[in-house]
Formats: sequence, C-alpha cells, structure tokens
Amino acid sequence: MFHGIRAVLFDLDGTLIDSAPDLGAAADQMRVSRNLPSLPLDRYRPMAGAGARGMLGVAFGITPDHEEFPALREEFFRNYEQRMTQDTFAFDGVAQLLDQLRARGFAWGVVTNKSMRFTGPLTQAMPLFATAGAVVGGDSTPFSKPHPEPLLEASRRLGLAPGECLYVGDDERDVVAGRAAGMPTVAATYGYLGGTPDVDRWNPDARISSPLDLLGLLENSAAP
Repeated sequence: MFHGIRAVLFDLDGTLIDSAPDLGAAADQMRVSRNLPSLPLDRYRPMAGAGARGMLGVAFGITPDHEEFPALREEFFRNYEQRMTQDTFAFDGVAQLLDQLRARGFAWGVVTNKSMRFTGPLTQAMPLFATAGAVVGGDSTPFSKPHPEPLLEASRRLGLAPGECLYVGDDERDVVAGRAAGMPTVAATYGYLGGTPDVDRWNPDARISSPLDLLGLLENSAAP
C-alpha cells in the first residue's frame, strides 16, 4: 500500500507500549492519599495517551486551566517517575514487528509528546528501544504534536525526507501531525484512542488492529 517508505516512526504510549497501568496508578495514588476511593484502570486507560492532563482529568475532573493543576501535575510526575516501568510492557507483537522491520531494511524511531524527563529513562530502561534510530520527546523541539516539527526532527535525525517516513499512532493528533509533516499515517486502533474511538474522522491513510498488521501494509514498499 505504501511505496518509497524507508523508515517507520511510532508514537510511544498506546502504540508501542502499554503504559496505562503505571500512569493510572500514579494518578490513583493521589486519590488514595486524599482518602478518595480508588478508580479502576479501565477509567484511566482511554486517556493514558494524554499524560498528566488525561490522568488528572480522570482522577480529579480538572483541566490544565485549574489553579491547582500545576502542583497536582508535579505530584503526578513524581509518582510516575518512581514506577515508570513497573507495569509497563510492549504490546503483543511489537518486538516481532521491530525485528521484522529491521530485517527488511527499514529504520525506525519514536516521536512522542511525553517529555524527555520520562521518555529518556523509560526508553533506556527497556531493551526494546536499543535499535531506535531516533527518539524525539515532547520537549525535544519547541513544539509538540499535533505540530509537525517533532516528526520533521525525527526524519532529520534519520537522514530521510519526511515522505520517506511513515507515522503510526493511536491518537488524532498523530494523524494531524503526520499529515502536516507530509508523512503517510497509520492509526493503531488497538491503542488508547484518546477516548474518541471514531477513527474514521481522523482520516488516516490506513489503520491496523494489531502491531504486526503493519507488515502487510509495507509489503511492497521500496525499502533499501
């Protein structure tokens, strides 16, 4: 389906790794410490891709314009730092997908809105990311998705034109950013989806329901 692709860029949370258990636990710890009842993981999971904004929205029903949000966000960050890889794992099929991409000559990388404060230690702690050619966090450039700059930065680090890169993500922002960067996009429908699972309105170039589905889309691509 895709031709001339030489690299695949991925969103992180909800696309390569299931970090919802650790993100949700970090927020829920804040509820419990305030004598509020614990919430089940399935309340947090759909918004895990939105980071602190999503987790604090579920835990306390607040938005970033709330006066207490900055202090609560830092408390959440500290909780999360203490358990980033405790219950976080790659989705089934991701390791095999990355092995197959490399075997077929594709480069790969990560473009996430998670800040490097967390992206750096997390990717360094997980052997899965040892072969990534680029890891771009939410603060690696002056902009974050849906702005295209993080994706353009990843393509520069890989030494490729944007159109030679495919972007895979589980949020509408990923599709918007990829389109703005001139990259074809694939929606990972097994991910968190930002609580809005109507992927049709995102208008991605393709969709996959499991990581290994991506290989079929790249079957005839002109990878070196």
